[in-house]
Amino acid sequence: MKRGRIMQNKTGPQPRFAPSDIAAAVGLMTRLPVPVDTDRATLRGARAAWAWPVAGLVVGGLAALSASLALWLGLPPALAAVLLIATQITLTGALHEDGLADSLDGLWGGWTRDRRLEIMKDSRIGAYGVIGLILTLLLRWQLWSLIIANDALWSAALIMGAVSRAPMAALMAWLPPARATGLSRHVGRPVHVTAVAAAVLAGVITLLLWPGALPALGLVVAATAYGWGRIAHARIGGQTGDILGAGQQMCDISGLLVLAVQLT
Repeated sequence: MKRGRIMQNKTGPQPRFAPSDIAAAVGLMTRLPVPVDTDRATLRGARAAWAWPVAGLVVGGLAALSASLALWLGLPPALAAVLLIATQITLTGALHEDGLADSLDGLWGGWTRDRRLEIMKDSRIGAYGVIGLILTLLLRWQLWSLIIANDALWSAALIMGAVSRAPMAALMAWLPPARATGLSRHVGRPVHVTAVAAAVLAGVITLLLWPGALPALGLVVAATAYGWGRIAHARIGGQTGDILGAGQQMCDISGLLVLAVQLT
């Protein structure tokens, strides 16, 4: 049975949006044991990118639940924030943090495009990666501590879970693959309407949970993603899975800054 609009590919007609994309997105973005039809998920490929914000909702909701438990036990907001971040990292297997560290090491540790890509593929972490992880984790901890102390835990966690992952689809659609192997070469690239759908979905979630934050949040996160995309294109000629993961981290932090400012 056909669902939604149809787009053609080498394997035949496929619906532009399919409910199974949600399970595929959660399976890709988290370590949760989600039952996924591997053949169907592979066939869908990057068409499932519209559902990445939904995977973020799952991560954000479970992380908020862990922080709520900490608060219920009488722990202060600062410790609840630590538990929230630890839950996020556990659920995703540090997927995005790893991308951030690899990207920082590669983009600023190599002098040529090929050398930068080689460094990014190296499993060892360098000085740029260590410094970047320390600074971003400290920033996230401080911002979440402030947000939790101002009773905005659930709305912020759900919003940023979705909003920080929507730009990944946009970056993947906008930038060409930087290497012959990798995520984009495996699943393809989302068409622009898929990236727009991810952004609209994240916007609707924000509108429902924190409508006053939508204009500033959308502008700042979009600017962050655009700036990061320009840097990646200039240094390695496109995107990789690491670039997408780093983009999620940067958009998450810039979005949290917007929400924190709204609360002060």
